[in-house]
Parts: sequence; C-alpha cells; structure tokens
Amino acid sequence: MSSYIALTYTDLLLASVFLVINGLLSLWLHLGLERKLAIAAVRMVVQLILVGLLLKSLFAILSPWLTLLVAISMVLFAGREVWARQDRKLRGLWGFGIGTGAMAFAGAGITVIALTTMIGSDPWWTPRFALPVLGMVLGNTMNGISLALDALHTGISRERVSIEAQLLLGQTRWSALRPVLRRALRSGFMPIINAMGAVGIVSLPGMMTGQILSGVDPTEAVKYQLLVMFLIGGATGLGVLAATFGSVWRLTDERDRLRLERLTKPKDSA
Repeated sequence: MSSYIALTYTDLLLASVFLVINGLLSLWLHLGLERKLAIAAVRMVVQLILVGLLLKSLFAILSPWLTLLVAISMVLFAGREVWARQDRKLRGLWGFGIGTGAMAFAGAGITVIALTTMIGSDPWWTPRFALPVLGMVLGNTMNGISLALDALHTGISRERVSIEAQLLLGQTRWSALRPVLRRALRSGFMPIINAMGAVGIVSLPGMMTGQILSGVDPTEAVKYQLLVMFLIGGATGLGVLAATFGSVWRLTDERDRLRLERLTKPKDSA
C-alpha cells in the first residue's frame, strides 16, 4: 500500500468553506445558527490543535504517570458531559459520581483489558495506543449512559404515582421500576446497536477511513475497526447497566420507598 497523503493547511481551509456556506445559509434563512456554528468550529479547531500538541509531547516523553493523568482527565470530562446532558439529575456528588464511576468501570476497564491482551502494545500503557482507544470507547459509552440516565430519571418522575402505588401494594423497588428501567436500558443500548447495524453498509467509521487514507491495507483496517466496535459495544452495555442500576439504588431506600427528592427539578422549571 502507498504511504498516506499529507494534507496542507490550504486543504483544510478549502474544506472549511462548506461550513462558511452553512453559516451564510443560516443568515439568509434567519435560523440564528451562524454564531453557534462559528463558535463550535473555532472550539473544534483550537481543541484539536491543543490535543495534537499534547499527544505529540506524550508520545515523545512516554511517561505512564502523564498518560494516567490524561486518561483520568478524559474520564472526568466525560462524566461531566453525562451529568450535563440529563434533564433531571441526581443531587450532589451522586449526579456526577454515578455516571463517571460507570464509565471508569466499563470504559477504562475494558480499554485496559484490550491493551494488555488483544492489542499487546509494549508497554501496554503506551499513549499512542492507550489514549486513542480510550477516547473512542469513552465517547460512545458517554452517549449511552447519558441517554439511559435521562430516560430513567424522566420516566420515574413521570410515572411516580403508578410506581408508588405498586410499592404500597408490596412490590419491591426492582419490580415496580422494571418497565421504566427497561425503557431506559433500551435508550442507552440503541445508539450502539444502530451503529453496529449500519457500519460497513451505510457508513465507514472514522477510524477505518483514517487508516485506509493513511495507506493501511483495507483488510487490516477492518480488523481494527471490528476490535474497536466490540470494545465500544461491551463498554457501552456494561456502563449503561452499572449507571442505571446505581441510579435506581440511589433513588430508593432499604425499605423500598421512592426518594425523588434526590433528583433536581427539570431544567425548564428550575
């Protein structure tokens, strides 16, 4: 296979013209999105440039402690995103802790297993392998957990009367909350299920596309993409289960009573 084709800044400038066109269309149609589009584009450029410089330094230094520090920062930022995307969230540190803990358990745990067994980099924590894999796993796990928790908290709040009636009739919290819990789990699982069902037919994932453009044999790129999809699917499933069951435990007590005062008010009524 040929070596990858290096992009110039002129190439990137030409590609950005399409975003400029979108901004002009927003102005023409009075959509009010041009400012948000510009801010998002600038943030993307700045963030990616900084990440590129950071990764270049990490690859050169090859320090396990710096790699660990960056990995912890990624988990914490992802946890903050999970917390922010919920309309109703757990109060206090629990709101941040359950989502972050679920991602650390599932996303980081599965990434470590993959690095030490399947990928087999030497050393296993090499930032060139560890951080990109962790980023892909965390990004998808974050989406699944945030959707599941938002659906769970909204569903429990909406069906509070029905749930409390079942609890008064002697049902356990798990039995009374089962319908809401199932819908929440479905919401969390659905994005990765849709992604796995469409990959290769509807879309070529970014990792696979990047490898092919850089000159990697397509069959080898497929192997890596399959590995990443398996890791993402496993981490998302475990993370969603851990977060939803942990939230149900927090929203009930040892006497099987519902404790909705532990949830914040909806954003639109805060």
